[in-house]
Amino acid sequence: MAEILVIEDDKAIQNLLKIALKQENHDVIAVSSAHKGIDYAIKGTVDLVILDLGLPDMDGINVVKTIREFNEKMPIIIVSARGDEQEKIKCLDAGVNDYVEKPFSCAELMARIRATLRYAAAGDIIQNAVFVNGDLKIDFSAHSVFVKDKEVHLTNLEYKLLCVLAHNVGKTLTQNYIITKVWGAGGNDANGLRVFMASIRRKIEKDPYTQELIRTEVGVGYRMNKV
Repeated sequence: MAEILVIEDDKAIQNLLKIALKQENHDVIAVSSAHKGIDYAIKGTVDLVILDLGLPDMDGINVVKTIREFNEKMPIIIVSARGDEQEKIKCLDAGVNDYVEKPFSCAELMARIRATLRYAAAGDIIQNAVFVNGDLKIDFSAHSVFVKDKEVHLTNLEYKLLCVLAHNVGKTLTQNYIITKVWGAGGNDANGLRVFMASIRRKIEKDPYTQELIRTEVGVGYRMNKV
């Protein structure tokens, strides 16, 4: 059970979400304005935020940025009628965990919420010196990577890329976000990143073509799955 904040000005959708979330045994706080939502998100004990982009008093992207100034780890799921790919990329770059288009399936949204909460809990593992995800193990203190307890050699850049994904397990990261984290602003391009990702996959995946561990989100970026 989690405490979930719904920031949505459409009362019909707000009520639908409240009913669906309560059926999943979650506690729900529902507000219709961005400013009330921000106040709850940064001062309360919220475990996850469901956010509409088209709010009357502030655009949802700015809500995300404001929350991220106070809490970098708060799980945020966008539920919006805006389906443009660039809009999704902007949201992911701003720090959201998932993006669901309206009209949406309640069953799918509940599944995404469950997955996001699991990933948030899994992220706590990163606080330890060793990260384990299936057959993959990263020993941060030793700067070492193992697959099925066998050490795998990665270049420094490959290791940095893998760590960025591991620190955000379950979260889709845009190409721009990854490039900025590893090379700095303007340090590489999408084609160069693709080459590095292919090399990492060959070294750590059972089958690099199945994308069991590292998934490509076409046109957006990459995500490390929790396995």
